[in-house]
This record gives sequence, structure tokens and C-alpha cells, in this order.
Amino acid sequence: MKSLQSQKSSLDETDIRILTALDANARLSISELARMVGMSSPSVTERVRRLESTGVIRGFTLDVDTNVLGYQIRAMVRIRPLPGKLHIVEKLIQECPEFIECDRVTGDDPFLARLIVQTIKQMDDVLEALSQYAVTSTAIIKGTSVKRRLPPL
Repeated sequence: MKSLQSQKSSLDETDIRILTALDANARLSISELARMVGMSSPSVTERVRRLESTGVIRGFTLDVDTNVLGYQIRAMVRIRPLPGKLHIVEKLIQECPEFIECDRVTGDDPFLARLIVQTIKQMDDVLEALSQYAVTSTAIIKGTSVKRRLPPL
């Protein structure tokens, strides 16, 4: 697989316009996308397939408003497993549906997880399930200053 730098350098202005348009609305039809970038539908289809096959596009995602689903509390949780419990903690995080995202990171706390819950009690219950295996530090998310976006292209 090509390195990130060679992938980035292989993107031309049309690829960048395609990625930018799909980032704004991944549900665009090929014909709409073609009109936006000034190309034919078959050419855009070929470009999108190439971006997929090279791994630049890994998939098309769904953006769900968790508040509408009743999850009023969002939190970032730093998780530090107790000695020898790293794999147990990782498995518990993976199996808990309230953890909607988790990264392994450097530093004292090897896991940084995004948690959504409907109530503070529910959050306490989720974190209590980890307490015999890990120490947690939780920050409630009040708002989002930067939504997930494309890196500089």
C-alpha cells in the first residue's frame, strides 16, 4: 500500500473536489457528483472506485443525532486499566454499546473513549462495570467546536 504522502500527492484537483463534495453529502448520486465536478458520470464512477480501491475512501457513513435518539449525555472517558487488565478492559469497552468510539492512545491512560448515555445513572452503571479493572476519568461534552472533517488536501 502506498504511503500517506504518496497517496496525498497522487490526488489531483478533481479528486479533491470529489472528496470535498462527498464529505459534505455522502448520499450524492453519481450524476449529481458528476455535475458538481464538471465530469461525466462514468468518469466520476471510475474516480470514486479508484479512491475506494486505493483506500482513500474506506466507506460512506451515517451521521446520527444521538440527542434525537434520547442520548442527552455525551462524554469523553480516559480509561487506565489496572496492571495486567488491559485486554479485559479493551474487551469490556468493545462489548459495551454505550461506548460508540474508542482510541488506543499514548500516555498514562491507554484508552480514550466516547460514551453516550441517556442519564447520569446510566453513565455511573457503565463506568462502575469497569471499576474493578480500570480507573476512569470522565469529561462531559458540552458542545462540539469542530465536527469531524477532512484533513488538509
